[in-house]
Amino acid sequence: MHPQLSRYIEEIQGRRAWGSLLDAGTGVQSIQWIADLETNRWSAISASPSHAKKVRKAISHRQRPEDKIIVGNWLSPKLLENETYDTVIADYLLGAVEGFSPYFQSFLFKRLRPLTGKVLYVKGLEPYVPIPRPDSEAGQLIWEIGRHRDACVSLGGSLPYREYPAQWAAHHLQISGYSVREIKHFDIRHKAKFINAQIDLCAPVLKNLSDRVLAAALKLRGEALRERALDFIKANGALDFGQNYVIMAEPH
Repeated sequence: MHPQLSRYIEEIQGRRAWGSLLDAGTGVQSIQWIADLETNRWSAISASPSHAKKVRKAISHRQRPEDKIIVGNWLSPKLLENETYDTVIADYLLGAVEGFSPYFQSFLFKRLRPLTGKVLYVKGLEPYVPIPRPDSEAGQLIWEIGRHRDACVSLGGSLPYREYPAQWAAHHLQISGYSVREIKHFDIRHKAKFINAQIDLCAPVLKNLSDRVLAAALKLRGEALRERALDFIKANGALDFGQNYVIMAEPH
């Protein structure tokens, strides 16, 4: 979770109690932030058993008896059936859903509606891969790296994340029983850690790709992109391109 976004969520939450909290698409960073909040209890959901294991390991020393880490898919109507939480956090869940429940995004907020007692916070990323080639050098590098990453993920038999714009998310929140109260965008400054993580994501796929000529070509392409991006960051401090967003919505 980006610290700037979590601070903003804390700011608009204000003095209202967090109460019971649902981390609807958990990750190591999000659960570590949630553990710092004054909640009555929390539940954290992951569709990936291996990812849930990482989350459990990261938070084991701070997890209370009433806190739960659950492996489950939002396609299942039985997941958290008859439960309600004061606060729900959808931490980049909209984009991640594609990898586990393709084509379910239009129904996600409706699925979360009965679970949302008081407030839902949606964190997302404005799409930057399925757009025309950006004009700026920084934008072109991020765009090329994103397309390279998604190509590798697809070749490995998995589905790339599919991000949705804030405008799309706000519309679907409104037709799913929420009133949108706040929308705020945050400019992104990509550093070396992000670049290396995106290129390194391709390594397991390329290692197992049966077409070794293609694998070698893709590896060279990835390393060339890494070098260009890291050189740009060294010269300019960061790759300034793209936006994250936070949406606050209340059920009505």
